[in-house]
Order: sequence, then structure tokens, then C-alpha cells
Amino acid sequence: MTRIPHETSGEPNPLEALTLDRLRRRTSMKWRTYPEDVLPLWVAEMDVPLAEPVVRAVTDALDLGDTGYPAGTAYAEALAAFAEKRWNWDGLAVERTAIVPDVMLGVVEMIELVTGHGDAVVVNPPVYPPFFQFVAHMDRRVVVAPLGADGRIDLGVLEETFRQVVAAGGRAAYLLCSPHNPTGAVHTVEELSAVAALADRYGVRVVADEIHAPLVVGGTDFVPYLSVPGAERGLSLMSASKAWNLAGLKAALAIAGPAAAADLARMPEEVGHGPSHVGIIAHTAALRDGGAWLDALLGGLETNRRLLADLLAEHLPAIRYRPGDATYLAWLDCRALGLGDDPADVFLHRGRVALNSGLPFGTGGAGHVRLNLAASSEVITEAVRRMAAALR
Repeated sequence: MTRIPHETSGEPNPLEALTLDRLRRRTSMKWRTYPEDVLPLWVAEMDVPLAEPVVRAVTDALDLGDTGYPAGTAYAEALAAFAEKRWNWDGLAVERTAIVPDVMLGVVEMIELVTGHGDAVVVNPPVYPPFFQFVAHMDRRVVVAPLGADGRIDLGVLEETFRQVVAAGGRAAYLLCSPHNPTGAVHTVEELSAVAALADRYGVRVVADEIHAPLVVGGTDFVPYLSVPGAERGLSLMSASKAWNLAGLKAALAIAGPAAAADLARMPEEVGHGPSHVGIIAHTAALRDGGAWLDALLGGLETNRRLLADLLAEHLPAIRYRPGDATYLAWLDCRALGLGDDPADVFLHRGRVALNSGLPFGTGGAGHVRLNLAASSEVITEAVRRMAAALR
């Protein structure tokens, strides 16, 4: 698979571009939830300036007054071109896509299409907490198939879970997190092919949340779920929001496999009214013209992974950290510190560092925290220093 080396992007590392004083002027959730003396390394926002092509595209739209309703397929076309260039995948058919407000609302719509009230939705904890919240709000049953001890999908557990949910009657779906949040695991083609085979065997519909797909580092390749054999009935959600820090500019794409086109066609027409037209312009520009900026970000994230590992080894050696191959999130096992089920609470109140508690991530989350690596080396260094000081 062809890889574009991010080391040669020529762009400066965006993670080192902004001062803490400038970041504290932001009014988003990351910077307004906690007092100013707290370092926020929790929610999935990045401490970066926007990519210049995105700024230019949005500025041009505002200058033109182009702030009406979304139309056309430019976003899907840009994603298809990005997928072919970055992942060597030419199977993203624009005619089998639909715009949705964001990935999680798209997940809701896809699950609505392939399950009914009271049906089972299988998830792999520890996993992104909104998986539990949104599914429960839809009046579906969350059924867990926990990850293995290695932080990867346990195919034996998954098969047994599929067997149980279909035996109970009704329809079932599998909400796949790919790459996985919070572990950063990138599922291999062998793993995803096995998932597709199990889903076909038991009649379970796969809905893949692939929002972190552009954020794969090192020598690892991202494999789109719909690209593997047997995934023709699958549905996927993708977006530029995580990789280019565009969560406040709402837009995402639902993508159907060849045998799921009829399902996607049943999505209510009004769902497509939810995305922001300016958001679509921003996401399109990111995918089409933001590659060099993304490569610089990926290089910075690799540096931060190594930095965090070194800092923990020096200051908090009891914390177990297995760097993932994707996302800008670090999953830290703090159980050996003896801080109980919620070490994030200790680090916040004693160390003034805000991390995500592992508890909302479900089975396997107790005693863990999630740390956001998308910050400057100075902030990460200070955060680990504070975490260590909190234990004294």
C-alpha cells in the first residue's frame, strides 16, 4: 500500500504553534469546562491552528455569503480521492454516500435503518462512551463483547456474543470503532475480514465508526471496513472532523457497501438538512488540500507518543502505556498506583490536570484514564510533572 511519509511534508508541526495563553482564549468545551489553573488534556479537541486551506475556504465562503443549505457531492468526492490516495481504496462510491450532521448522529441513523426497538447493538468496551449513551437513548440494548487483554477485538468473544444476540430473536447490529478509541488499535485486514465473516454467518449488520481513520501513524495501514471481503452489507461513517480539528463545523458522510445501498437510500431525506454547509466546505477543503498539514500533525503526534512514554517511564513508571497506532489519545493503565477506580479524579483535584476517566468507557475502564496527546510538548511535560506531584 502506498504511504505518504509525513516526515517530508514541509509544514511546521501544528502542535507547537500556539501558546497556552492564546489557547485559553478559546471558548470551546475543552477550554471552558475547568478553571484556568487546570491543564485540559481530555476531550478530543486539538491544540492546533487550522490548516490554511480550510481557513481560506471558510473565509471565502463567508466573504461570498455562501452560508445557505448544503448541496452536491463535493465532500464525498474529496473523501473518495483521499481514500484512494491514502489507503489505496478505490471502492468508495460517491453514489452510495449521504451527508449526515456528524458521525454519532450518522451512527444513530444507520442503526435505525438496520435494527428495531429493543434489538441488540454489540460494542467492544472499553470504548467511546457515547456508544453506550446514544444506543440506550435509541431504545436498543447495548451488549458488550469486551476487548482482549491485548486491547484488540477478541474474535472468540465476538462470535459468542453474536450467537447469543441472534438467538434472542430480532435483528442485531455491531457498532465497530475503527481505529479503536481509546486504545488506538488499528484493526488489520485479517481481523476485519474475520469480523465480516462472523457478521455474515450470524446475520449481524456492521456499522463502522471510522472517524479517526486519517490519524494512523508509523508503519501501520488503515483498512476501511468496507474494503474487506464479505463487508458488502456494511455501513460506515467518516468525517474530517477529528483529523483537522473541525468538530465545531458539523459534517460527516455515511457510506454504504454495495449490498447496503438500499438501506442507505431509506434514510429520511431531512437528515441531510442537518450538516452545516460551511462545515461541508471546510471538510472538503481539508480532505482535498490539507494533506501536507495532516502529515505535519502525524509527525508531531509520533513525537508526542515517544515523549509521553519517556516521561511516564521517568516520573510514573507504575503507569502502563501501550502506544496505539492511531488517534491522538493515550490509554493509561493506572491500577498499580492504588488510586481506585477513578484516578482521573485524583489527577484533577491534586494535580490540576483534566483527563478522561476510564469508567464511562465501560468494561475494562476502571483504573484507567485517557490522555489527549494533541498538545504541545511543553504542555504534555507539565501535565506528567503535575500527575507525578499529585502522588506525593
